[in-house]
Amino acid sequence: MVVQSSLVIRDRSFEWGKRTYIMGVLNVTPDSFSDGGEFDRPSAALEQAQRLVAAGADIIDIGGQSTRPGAIEVSVAEELERVLSVVQLLRPAISVPISVDTTRAAVARAAIASGADIVNDISGGVFDPEMLATVAKLGVPIVLMHMRGTPQTMQQLTDYEDLIGEIYQFLESRVANAIASGIDPARIIIDPGIGFAKKYHQSIEILRRLSEFRALNCPILVGASRKSFIGHILEQPDPKARVWGTAAACCGAIANGTDIVRVHDVKEMHDVCRVADALFRSEV
Repeated sequence: MVVQSSLVIRDRSFEWGKRTYIMGVLNVTPDSFSDGGEFDRPSAALEQAQRLVAAGADIIDIGGQSTRPGAIEVSVAEELERVLSVVQLLRPAISVPISVDTTRAAVARAAIASGADIVNDISGGVFDPEMLATVAKLGVPIVLMHMRGTPQTMQQLTDYEDLIGEIYQFLESRVANAIASGIDPARIIIDPGIGFAKKYHQSIEILRRLSEFRALNCPILVGASRKSFIGHILEQPDPKARVWGTAAACCGAIANGTDIVRVHDVKEMHDVCRVADALFRSEV
C-alpha cells in the first residue's frame, strides 16, 4: 500500500506532505482534562468552534466522552445527545470538516448522518466490533489510534518490551483490519496515542521516533496538546499553562513527519505550524 498524496474531505483537499493541518479540539463534556464544562452547552460549543476556525483550524474534532485517565464511561444515549446537538448546530455554521471523537459505531453513524465527516477512534476500532464495517459503509475517513486497555485502566498498562515496535504492530494490524473491512486505504489516518497507556518518557520517545511510522504509508496525526508529559517536563500542573510546551511538542512532531496536529490552542499552534513547515518541509 502506498500513501495517497491527498484526501478530499467536504470539498477540501488535504495535500499530505505539503503542510501541517490543524485539528481543533472541541470537548462537549463536563469532565475533559483541560476544558471540561467550558463548551458542553451547544451555544458555547458553536462559539468556540467558530473561534477555532477563525484561528486556522482545518478540522473541528467533537468529543462527547472524556478519555482522560480514569474518566467514567457515559451511556450511548448521553454521548449521542452531547455530540448530535453540537454537530447539527455546527454543520451549517462552519465550512471545515467535522470529526467525531468516538469509539461507538452508533455514535459515528448518527454523527455522520448529521453532517460530520471523519471518525476519530481512540481504540483503533477495537472497542466496538461494528466500527470498522460501519465506517466502510459510510465511506468516510477514520483515525486509528494506539492505546491499551480503557481510559479507566490504561495508565496501569504502560510496560512495553519494545515501545515503538509494539505500537507499530498494533497500528499495522488495525490498518489491515480496516482495509479488510472495506475501508479505502486512502481514508485511513494513524495516531500513535501520545499519553494513552504511555508514561511521560514514552510519549517523548514516540515524538523522537515518529518518522518510523511513515513506513505504514498512512498520514500521521499527533495529539500532544496540553498533555501530562508536558506538565511533567515543565513542572506545570495546570493544563492551560502548557501552551508553549505544546508548541515545542508540535514543532518536534512536524520535524519528524506528522501530517496533522490535534490541539486546543489553535491560534498559537497555527503560527507554530507555519514556521515549522517552513523549516522542515521541502515543499514550502
